[in-house]
This record gives sequence, structure tokens and C-alpha cells, in this order.
Amino acid sequence: MNKRIITILLYTLPIPVVLASLFIGPSQKATPQAIFNFIFNNIGNSDLVKSVILDVRLPRILLTFLVGGSPAISGCSIQAIFRNPLTDSYILGLASGAAFGAALALAYAFLPVQLSAFIFGLLAVGLSYFMARKNKNVSIVSLILSGIIVSGIFTALLTMVQFFCDPFKLQSIVHWTMGNLHNANWEKLQSSIIPISVGVIVLFIYRWRLNVLALGDDEARTVGINPDKDKLIILIAATLASSSAVAVAGIIGLYGLIVPHMVRMIIGPDNRQSIPLNFFFGGMFLLIIDDFSRTLSGFEIPIGVFTMLIGAPFFIYLMKKTNIGWNR
Repeated sequence: MNKRIITILLYTLPIPVVLASLFIGPSQKATPQAIFNFIFNNIGNSDLVKSVILDVRLPRILLTFLVGGSPAISGCSIQAIFRNPLTDSYILGLASGAAFGAALALAYAFLPVQLSAFIFGLLAVGLSYFMARKNKNVSIVSLILSGIIVSGIFTALLTMVQFFCDPFKLQSIVHWTMGNLHNANWEKLQSSIIPISVGVIVLFIYRWRLNVLALGDDEARTVGINPDKDKLIILIAATLASSSAVAVAGIIGLYGLIVPHMVRMIIGPDNRQSIPLNFFFGGMFLLIIDDFSRTLSGFEIPIGVFTMLIGAPFFIYLMKKTNIGWNR
């Protein structure tokens, strides 16, 4: 199929997926037929159906789309600046750092949840990067090992917060760390849309520079780009977008790793195209996963379970395919 047609499809497919998601849910009263009649004919039990659509499903759909798009675009950017196909913001420790920050805010309310998640998420990614940096170079193995160490540290700190916090707050923290969107509402959407949008817009603006940075620091300097400055800006923007998603939805494991590879397999490695497409495809894909998570059984399965079950085998496949060794 023509590449241009594929690109157009990837931009337009989210629209029918969003519309179809409005008809999916466990409500016995707001059936697909009732929703269809309300939307197109404005008949039926309009108060109940209107409440289900506007107060329950629509904010969840929009929040899910944002939460899916932000780690996808962040993962693509981080893979480009580190020139490493096996990295994403979560593997670098962002998930555990942001989770610790958000849990700390939920337990003790000393900072807003999203601000705390951003601060500790950025701290975790920064620690992973500087631990792996040696002689102005960052190797693949060192970066992954640093991310594992940092993730372990913040996971231990998260466990301490859970151990010492109020038992009434513990349940919400544990449930939140599984990654779920069952508490999605307009308030959460409003609190996350600005930081996620800022991070996504910055990454979109810098998308052409990612192609240059992916060639290496020396090549970037020859065309007048300051690689250290640009990497810092991109890293902060990616952390802002991902940590904001973690703050409202919990840990969506390995999502920022698998989606950029899916998009790259479809349209190629050009970041000018893949950066915006990662956001749209990532939002659509997580929305499809969320539809399954709330319809497969009588109770809702945390969405983080699905993404981890999908992401772990995919990560193993990528490691086997790229033949990582100690000589890299």
C-alpha cells in the first residue's frame, strides 16, 4: 500500500475508534441502540444516556487517548536522542520515579500530584542518564542497567511509602500503581491536558532535530546544533508528558517502548513523520486496549496488566533481534 495512504489512515483511524468507544461499556441501560438513538435521533432516556456519555465515557475516552499518546511520543523521542531502540522513558526509571512522587503526594499531600510526579520522574531519568554517561558517551548496556538500578531504588521508596502511609490511602495507591482509568473524569482530564500538551508540542517542534541528533553529537554540531542543549529540552518535554500521564493513570508498563517500534515498522524511521503519528497511533491503540479491559469480564481489569503482557514479549523480541552484547 502507498505510504501516503497509510499515513492518512493512521491520522484518520482514531476518529472511528473514538466514536466506537462511546458505544462500549457495561451499562445495561445505556445500550448501543440507546446511545445511537440519543446521538442521531435525540430520543429515548436522554438524561441517563446523556450522563453516561458526557460524564462517564467521553472524559475517559479523551483521557485514555492523551495517556496513550504521551508515552508513545516520549518513547520515540528518547530512542532518537539516545540512539537506542530499546529505551523509553519507563525503562530509564521515569515510571518508578513518577510513581514514587505521585504516591508521596497522594499519601501526604505536600505537593500537587502531577508536580510531584514530574519532579521525581525527571530526577529518575536524569540519574539514569548521568550514571550511564562515561567519557561523553552513553552505551546501550550501561543505560539499560542504570535504568534498572534507578527503577529499583524508586520502587523500594514507593514500597516504603505504602508501608508507612495511612491504610485508607494505601488501597488507592496500590490500585493506582496497576495502571487504570476507571476513575477518569473531567477534572483529571483538565489537570493533565495542559502539561501533556506542552510536552507534546515541544517534541513536535523539535521533531526534525531528532533526525540530526540520531546521527550523533559530532554530526549535530557540524550543522550548528547544540546537542546537549537540545537533548535536555527534549528530555524535559518527554518527562513532562509521560509523568503527567503517570500521575492520572498510574503505570502503563512498556507502552512507550512498543508503540514507537510499531509506528517505525509501518512508516519508517523519519522522526518528522513518526513523532506526530506516534501520538495519534498511541492514543488509538491504548483506547482499543482500554475497550477490551472493561468488556472482557464482569469486572474491569487494570489496563497496565494488558500493556505489560503485550510489552514484555515484544521487548524480549527486540533484544533478540538487535543482538545486544557487552561489546556495545
